Amino acid sequence: MPSTSNSHPARVFAGGAHYKHYRGGFFRKMLDDDFSMSAWQALTTGLPENVEARVIVFHPRERDVIFVGTQDGPYRSCDGGDSWERLGFPDRNVVIWSIAFHPTQSQVMYAGAAPVGFYRSDDGGNNWKKLNQAIDPGHCPMEFPTRTIGIAADAGRPDDVYAALEVSGVLRSSDGGETWTDLSAHLIKLSEDHEHLKSRLTSSTDASGMLDSHAIALTSASSGNPFLAVRMGIFRSPDRGVTWNDIEVGRHSPMTYCRNVLVSTHDPRVLYACLSESSRGKAGSLWRSDDVGANWRRMDHGFTARATMMYAAVSPRDEAALACVSRCGQVFASPDTGATWHESQLPQGVEDVYTVACG
Repeated sequence: MPSTSNSHPARVFAGGAHYKHYRGGFFRKMLDDDFSMSAWQALTTGLPENVEARVIVFHPRERDVIFVGTQDGPYRSCDGGDSWERLGFPDRNVVIWSIAFHPTQSQVMYAGAAPVGFYRSDDGGNNWKKLNQAIDPGHCPMEFPTRTIGIAADAGRPDDVYAALEVSGVLRSSDGGETWTDLSAHLIKLSEDHEHLKSRLTSSTDASGMLDSHAIALTSASSGNPFLAVRMGIFRSPDRGVTWNDIEVGRHSPMTYCRNVLVSTHDPRVLYACLSESSRGKAGSLWRSDDVGANWRRMDHGFTARATMMYAAVSPRDEAALACVSRCGQVFASPDTGATWHESQLPQGVEDVYTVACG
């Protein structure tokens, strides 16, 4: 991941949460032209005490403007992560799991919370309002509050916004978040009709695996056809989420538990997926599709993830620069579309990691 210029070295950001005996935090590492890496720097200035970071998002045009979802709402940095500010967010102590930009209006942003909550900013993140019609359908109560874990907007239908819920399926808004439709009925039916899609774990329903959403993605190469990452694999809708089809990623990968699916910001045909054994397994992998999800090839050659692969990212400024992170804090970065990888471990004790970003 070479520098974008002599004065702008590339950076990797990663974050995690406090869980049992693990500690959380938010960290940055600078990458030089020769790919030598500095030590991880804990980012704290202006952030909540004992910060937890669950999502990191770069501004689509301004390189040094970065947003992070914390346990006390979204925060923003305008200097590449050196300092942070709490935004005009209406509620305190709200855990933010997802942040996304409107596909055509960069001043419009969305944020998702746990328990289920959906917020919108119309002024670039300066101020936010809660959109109260986004509620938890309550399909699968778990031992933790339902998380609005993923948000995606459709470039072909800019007011279509999708929210992935862990663990309660998928919602869609057709008016920028004002009102919502529950898209989970067909996910539940798939679990009823197909034995291999049943999964109960700690819930009271065999549909929990299909309702266990982890990420949602849309591409301009196929408007109206969202991709959904769930416990049981990757599913795609042909009709804006009314019905869902299994893309059968198991044809390519021995691991099908999907934690993250994303579209490259440089090529709408290119998707990446994090596939693992299970939520807290001992193996994970990174896969790429060059044909809008029809076929997949493995990318994690030359390194071994010792835990679930949680998240992947493409640099918004360099399509060859990639990063991914395992739950136990291994960060992997590539400057050349996965031809070579460089591994770095987050500081000791940071082992419940959710997110990574590079650029």
